[in-house]
Amino acid sequence: MSCDPRHRTVPAPDLRLDVEEARRRVEHFVATMATRRSIRDISDEPVPFDLIETAIRAAGTAPSGANVQPWRFIVVTDPDRKRRLRAAAEQEERGFYAERAPREWLDALAPLGTDPSKPFLEQAPYVIVVMEVHKGPSSPKPYYVKESVGIAVGLLLCALHHAGLATLTHTPSPMRFISEVLGRPPEERPYVSATRRPAPSPPTSPARTCATSSSPMPDLARTGEAGRYPSHVGRHCRSSGH
Repeated sequence: MSCDPRHRTVPAPDLRLDVEEARRRVEHFVATMATRRSIRDISDEPVPFDLIETAIRAAGTAPSGANVQPWRFIVVTDPDRKRRLRAAAEQEERGFYAERAPREWLDALAPLGTDPSKPFLEQAPYVIVVMEVHKGPSSPKPYYVKESVGIAVGLLLCALHHAGLATLTHTPSPMRFISEVLGRPPEERPYVSATRRPAPSPPTSPARTCATSSSPMPDLARTGEAGRYPSHVGRHCRSSGH
């Protein structure tokens, strides 16, 4: 036990389960997540914003280095900002496919059918931009930033999938244009952008083999139609995972 007076403990929830119930739950989780795909086909069905906000709350339960929680989630709904994101992303992607990408990488992408065109950034009802938050005027020095934010993004994808929403991640390189389009401060650095929309019926995605299967609230800012509407999902105290 630490003698540092700043170190305190609180009772942890009792998560113990009967062995058979534990097996049932984890098998159900695996079966559900085995249906997750990166979906590029778009449905025009509206998505209630509270589903997005709740999924981001789930992401905010992720462990982080020193419990700093070095992430921020920007939800973009403004059509003009989405249009600008798409235009800037496609400019970077044209340079990637034409000049920067090694042949080996292009060969790996070929079965997925990707190209510089990124219409989903403009067509999806929500684009969630996940930012790494580094030391700044109102943010402390973070630790294990990429690992911490990566875990949070994983939980975000899981939560959205459980809500019946299709997802697609996008990681253009470089991503500086994202901060410029969204007017974010320098201590925030883009980590990934992800689009959200209902799964179309029937959805399509590249075929894949699941190698792991034995059988075949965080900070939230919202950019709305009338501009940017900052709001916050509370920073809850979580135990550190690093």
